[in-house]
Amino acid sequence: MTPLQVRRWVIAGGLLVSALYFGAVRAAQPEREFRETLYVFGTLVELVLYGEDEVSAAAVTAEAGRELQQRHRDWHAWQPGELEDLNAALAAGESMEVDPRLAELLREGQRLSCLSGGRFDPGIGALVELWGFHQDTRPEGAPPATEEIEALRAAHPSIMALHFDGTRITSTDRSVQLDLGGFAKGAALDRIGAKFLAQGAENAVLNAGGDVNVIGSHGGRPWRVAIRDPFVWSAMGSVDLQPGEVLYTSGNYERYFEQGGQRFAHILDPRTGYPVAEIVSVSVLDTRGTRADAAATALAVAGRADWPQVAADMGVSAVLLIAGDGSLYATPEMLARLRPVGGGFPAEPQVVPLPAAVPDPACAAL
Repeated sequence: MTPLQVRRWVIAGGLLVSALYFGAVRAAQPEREFRETLYVFGTLVELVLYGEDEVSAAAVTAEAGRELQQRHRDWHAWQPGELEDLNAALAAGESMEVDPRLAELLREGQRLSCLSGGRFDPGIGALVELWGFHQDTRPEGAPPATEEIEALRAAHPSIMALHFDGTRITSTDRSVQLDLGGFAKGAALDRIGAKFLAQGAENAVLNAGGDVNVIGSHGGRPWRVAIRDPFVWSAMGSVDLQPGEVLYTSGNYERYFEQGGQRFAHILDPRTGYPVAEIVSVSVLDTRGTRADAAATALAVAGRADWPQVAADMGVSAVLLIAGDGSLYATPEMLARLRPVGGGFPAEPQVVPLPAAVPDPACAAL
């Protein structure tokens, strides 16, 4: 792959090129392009508008930047803000009135958690903190003591314990501590993408550390997004995104620490209290960043045996899963869109048709 070919792609699932591009790489430049870059949600977010005049593009992206900074403050569990206040209230057994946007996000978190069968659960913030993955930097030292993990697991904290009275929230379980990192980026990019469309932006890329929402096209061509090979510092495949599509990847190759020759990654299984080890990367192609973000995490937790049913139940149909032994699994819809980079895929993808979804009345009621 030549340097010129590399620059034609946005990279999904991690930073692969110069930090100058923050995980998004320049394609052949259209006549007009405007970029805004900021650090929120623990990653670099780049907003790119194409074909707009500089004055209006600067105003639109500046407003979007302010919105993202506000969502970062309000939705961060371990920095002063609304979510930290809510977590303190829940721990004290008290209720709290929250902003409608946070209430809406938490309701959606409940629904997605229910559809995932509990494999995605934003209510395990205390477990995330115990492992040290609440910080932007990698944890250091040994894993938590087994007794501490078991104590939290036995408490079974879950977002499903939240109760809503309009925008007033309480919980029947004081062990619930909310961490929205598993889907806040997707929700924030969905909001910004909707605003861009409402403001008349016709062609744009919203890239949060390799999780990508696109609007329109790139000079009449689809946006081409590469999926990272989790075992080497390169891309293993690419997908051409159509207007309104998103591609999100969750993997264990960036946020982790090692101890005694074992890797402990940031994707935690709410059912066991321990990091996921079997699956190293999941990419989801969808039309909603919120759902794709949550589903990528849930499918990594589900593992080889259960991920097809969980994908069907969550309503995602285009999935690529990479196991720790290098095996590739792809749904027919994803395989039809996936193109190899270089000489071919690292391994032959195994095609996995999805079963029918199994409706859960409890989820439908949320």
